[in-house]
Amino acid sequence: MARLIALQINGSSSVTTNLEKITRIMSSLDYQDDHSLVVLPECASIFGTGGKAMLAAAETLDNGEVQTAFAELAKDKGVYLVAGSMPIKAETGKYYAASLVFSPQGKRLSQYNKIHLFDVDVEDRTKSYRESKYTQAGSKVEVLDLGWCKLGQSICYDVRFTRLYAAMNFPQIIVVPSAFTKVTGEAHWHALLRARAIENQSYVVAANQWGKHDDDRETFGHSCIYSPWGELLSVKESGEGFASAKFDQQVIDKIRRSMPVSQHSLDNYE
Repeated sequence: MARLIALQINGSSSVTTNLEKITRIMSSLDYQDDHSLVVLPECASIFGTGGKAMLAAAETLDNGEVQTAFAELAKDKGVYLVAGSMPIKAETGKYYAASLVFSPQGKRLSQYNKIHLFDVDVEDRTKSYRESKYTQAGSKVEVLDLGWCKLGQSICYDVRFTRLYAAMNFPQIIVVPSAFTKVTGEAHWHALLRARAIENQSYVVAANQWGKHDDDRETFGHSCIYSPWGELLSVKESGEGFASAKFDQQVIDKIRRSMPVSQHSLDNYE
């Protein structure tokens, strides 16, 4: 058996403070299962600040204090760590919103660069979000084979784009590190996550930012885990902490055997 954990923080513009929060919450967890998968929110290392500050904080891949801290944390706790997202320098002069996965040995296993950037208008304090001003969009779907499961990676706004998940070809687990706003979260968060779980017959682990942040932005929280049948297994609605649930391959096998969606799906629809 394995355990799935979605960690929720109120992220700030201080990298040190965010890493301390993440370490404190992870230290409170029980890691007695065969495997533990911990998912951090989007912008886990730095949040609530402008794009220029994010760009200034960007690290070169495999060379930086934040990456070292996440690698050591995964190794110290003996877990697979989906390090939410963090700014990684891109060749264009911008940064990737990169989600790095670390093994229980502290080795980086993957890098997923957020494909769909949040260039939208929202009726909240921030009003206008233009993520692409400093962020370089990714282009590659990332499905990671951990041996005991296949893990499909996505970030926040990605969750609205079903074809991205179809391209993953039915992984057992989908992760969605997020900084979903309070307004869009109240409207769509659970509906979108539940839909992705049902249509892919996969566990969905969604770690979200929560509360008011340094730049007056407000995020929704409700970090949660959905089952392959669309059941809400665990949710942390507000405050800092975590949602946790068991991963059971037999549940996936039973659902996919009785309703073989992957076999019925066509490559193309006219």
